[in-house]
Amino acid sequence: MERHPFLSSEWIEMARSIRAEYKDSDGKTPAPPPVRMNQVITDVPFGAGAIKAHLDTTSGELELELGHIDPVDLSVTLDYDTAKTLLIDGNAQAGFQAFMSGRIKVDGDMSKLFDLQAIVPHPNAQELAGRIRDITA
Repeated sequence: MERHPFLSSEWIEMARSIRAEYKDSDGKTPAPPPVRMNQVITDVPFGAGAIKAHLDTTSGELELELGHIDPVDLSVTLDYDTAKTLLIDGNAQAGFQAFMSGRIKVDGDMSKLFDLQAIVPHPNAQELAGRIRDITA
């Protein structure tokens, strides 16, 4: 399996492909709460040094993609290492510590961030997460 740096263009393309495989599966989950969130990942060790992305659940499905959207409920800024620890390693405790120490900044309706905790994972979420970890250098 090819491995690429987290959030590199190659990693994003492979992650999109893997997510598409699971989107078409028959595992249905309840619709997530409606949230529109922009994200800025700083200190990226390649490219321009920052990545802009967004999360949008207003269609009834979780969409995570590059670029910002408008309007949004909130914006979250965090550094590359913290993003990788949260999204690849799944270390929620490290995320809490990063938030408390100011390494995660939130602007806007913070209650929407808490709403994301209510998202019911896809029935194959652990398998999907494992495949995403497998492509991460």
